[in-house]
Amino acid sequence: MIRQWQLARRSLPYGERTLVMGILNVTPDSFSDGGHFFSPERAVAHAEQMASEGADLIDIGGESTRPGSEFAPEEEELRRVIPVIERLAGISSVPISIDTTKSSVARAALEAGAEIVNDISGLRFDPLIADEVANAKAGLILMHSRGVPKTMQQLPPVKNIMKEVMDSLRESISSARRRGVASQSIAIDPGIGFDKTAEQNLGLIANLGQLSREFSDFPIVIGTSRKSFISKLLDHAHPDQRLYGTIASTVAAAMNGADIVRVHDVKAVVEALRIADAIARAG
Repeated sequence: MIRQWQLARRSLPYGERTLVMGILNVTPDSFSDGGHFFSPERAVAHAEQMASEGADLIDIGGESTRPGSEFAPEEEELRRVIPVIERLAGISSVPISIDTTKSSVARAALEAGAEIVNDISGLRFDPLIADEVANAKAGLILMHSRGVPKTMQQLPPVKNIMKEVMDSLRESISSARRRGVASQSIAIDPGIGFDKTAEQNLGLIANLGQLSREFSDFPIVIGTSRKSFISKLLDHAHPDQRLYGTIASTVAAAMNGADIVRVHDVKAVVEALRIADAIARAG
């Protein structure tokens, strides 16, 4: 069934096939590609390449949220992402998402041409993000996480991860609605790789149908790309050697209910999902 996700300047249809969100890290220290696209020129060129390979959205981040990372200063994050968003919005029709936990960065990014805010804290760090989203009538991705990136992997694992994720996402959705965000503008993300054990990440993907049924009004975003739980299953493979694991986990997520997948390797995933979606439709 085709549904609509309301963004700042358009409605994005989803449900007929799995949408692909290309990851663009404009950072020196992201876990998988830090520094590769740090200059605006290289970042924009890579975004254009991902769009040509079939990306339906581009998610731009100027602050690493890898385990152990520190928050970037606001001024530095703005300096990294705003020139890229402005240039890309002027030459591409692909919707742009800003991956940030700061309302000031969200506001500047939306003014520069972004149409979605992707908040890995689910409004825990800065609830005013919801105000900026509501004012711009933009899309909002609410992700489950606990703690902060610097210490999140040191937190004791919760016993029932599905209950924890669902309860937290309900709170985030309620907070967004109270601050004026329209329900049709909200998407949710269970936060694969954030403060979860490898087994819990696998369990969330395997039981994604439960999340999809519980939150049937919202598109589900999944990001497994190059994450460490894949490495643990592949003899501690380096991030740039996790493509096949990424494809497998992404296809599994799509088959189990994910509407949007967030990936580094767009072309490979687009082709894999073309087959997976065709099989799903045939069934």
